[in-house]
Amino acid sequence: QVQLVESGGESVQAGGSLRLSCAASGRSLSQYTMAWFRQVPGKEREFVAALSWRTGTTYADSVKGRFTISADNAKNTVYLQMNSLKPEDTAVYYCGAGGLMSGSYSVWKRYNYWGQGTQVTVSP
Repeated sequence: QVQLVESGGESVQAGGSLRLSCAASGRSLSQYTMAWFRQVPGKEREFVAALSWRTGTTYADSVKGRFTISADNAKNTVYLQMNSLKPEDTAVYYCGAGGLMSGSYSVWKRYNYWGQGTQVTVSP
């Protein structure tokens, strides 16, 4: 199995940028579909972006054009570059790893492994 550790979350002002990292150990990321989700208290985990080695990248409409998911196989790390941040992006961001998929990337229950989360706070 794979272990995931997120980092990079912090407090920023609206319009700013952050890059989140998800470092994997135990197995190569190339064996998984990787995704970022986010969650605020009292709400279900929300899909942000996914990276499938078969089909490429997928984004939630709310972040399309502002966020970019990428991976560095040599470092076994997945990234989420977040630009033009808005207060509504405030959440705990989680990295997830699931089996190879060809769709339904936004369903959080399809991902078997999760990191501990990293807090992103965007102030007006």
